[in-house]
Amino acid sequence: MEVSLRTGALKDIDAEALVVLSFDKTPTEQLSPGDGGLVKEIYDSGEFSGKSCESALLHRPAGLAAKRVLLAGAGKEEKFTPAEMRKVASVATRTLKGKKVRRLALAMPPGHASAEFATAAIEGAILGGFDPDQLKTTDKEDEKPLESFTLVAPDGGGDLQQAVNAGRVMGEAQNFSREVANMPGNLLTPTALANHARRMCADNGLECEVLEQDRMRELGMGALLGVAMGSAEPPVLIVMKYTPAKPAGGDVNLGLVGKGVTFDTGGISIKPSEGMEKMKYDMCGAAAVLGAMRAIAQLKPAIPVTGIIPSVENMPGSKAQRPGDIVTSLSGKTIEVLNTDAEGRLILADAITYAERLGCTHLIDAATLTGAIVVALGHERTGAFANNEEFLNRVLASAGRQGEKMWGMPLDDEYRELLKTPFADIQNIGGRAGGAITAAKFIEEFVGEDKPWVHLDIAGTAWLDENKPWMPKGPTGVGMRTFVDLALNWNKQ
Repeated sequence: MEVSLRTGALKDIDAEALVVLSFDKTPTEQLSPGDGGLVKEIYDSGEFSGKSCESALLHRPAGLAAKRVLLAGAGKEEKFTPAEMRKVASVATRTLKGKKVRRLALAMPPGHASAEFATAAIEGAILGGFDPDQLKTTDKEDEKPLESFTLVAPDGGGDLQQAVNAGRVMGEAQNFSREVANMPGNLLTPTALANHARRMCADNGLECEVLEQDRMRELGMGALLGVAMGSAEPPVLIVMKYTPAKPAGGDVNLGLVGKGVTFDTGGISIKPSEGMEKMKYDMCGAAAVLGAMRAIAQLKPAIPVTGIIPSVENMPGSKAQRPGDIVTSLSGKTIEVLNTDAEGRLILADAITYAERLGCTHLIDAATLTGAIVVALGHERTGAFANNEEFLNRVLASAGRQGEKMWGMPLDDEYRELLKTPFADIQNIGGRAGGAITAAKFIEEFVGEDKPWVHLDIAGTAWLDENKPWMPKGPTGVGMRTFVDLALNWNKQ
């Protein structure tokens, strides 16, 4: 989709539809006096009140070049943030796309014509154009993608072109993450995921290395390899590197680690059949890292960033590891595997150790790790665990700017007691109580003492189980924008 920026009077905007934001109980005056009081009349009738995600379509508005006007509810103005702008733009795009609109424009509301709002509007428009139907072959004859989206800024809106470009990069990268995450396990194997990474890196000027099974055996990645034993599909460890032309920020090397289980049956500790088809989403952390590295390559932050994706398929084959097996991780620590369905933490353990060997100074991982985090936080917030408060605050600040809701979770030393075993250095589960915390505590065991680290459990936020006005059922791409914001703003915090 082509995106552009222009300034000028709304009456001169030639588009199939013009989106005008209107706040709760406050009829917009951007169309006055040409609308003949129509906006106020719609408010008075109760057909439209300006609440978030509401919309009303006006046909052939008098005095406007646009064929239609979509009034888009923006909620209460005092609560209107870039995150709300992103949502409103996505709702508008999805609404108009269903009405065969191919060229649309969105007017920035007065007082909200800053770079942050411009970036969010472009992101929302691009995100709203995504549907998880890339593999459908029927019922698509009449479908055509949006061709263009124009952001209209008030006269004197300033130089917003850079913000528009950034919004395009971010929106396209998040949709790239969602496309990868939506692929079924028979098509997206670890090898196929590695090929996606190779192509993306080649297209965007990133270094890419893929460690295959023999190399991982040489290194001693027993935790990762143990998970892969039951599958005919070989595991991989994907490493992507971004190096700025003129690095700034001292010796910082930000490491992004994403869990890449392309399909998770649970292994010998097999999951119930109901809902197992959704376990293709168990690589959403990997997808977020892929999308983030794509955007980072184009937006060029001042610090080096390394993306690491351990990828396996967890299957109950005849060679699969058993409950009670003990494996030796890359760090040298031994792990008693009590539950083969607690596999994500095992592959992350070896990936984090390898990231440290590559020189990463700060580590942040994203993983669809536990059902326990869904019980604790539902589907609204990602659980954030950390061994360093300053680094956690950086991550939460980035998440806040990007509208990705997170919540800091405890990581007290007492939880480590639940992972003790007489047979190995650590066991991979700690029981039902505090399951998300003990999972994070397990990963922490493999983080160097001097390494700031944040773990994001995205099990409740990486996938929508039902359509929303701003996003369809399927992968969300959560975490990607936080990763990119963290890298771009490292030296500003």
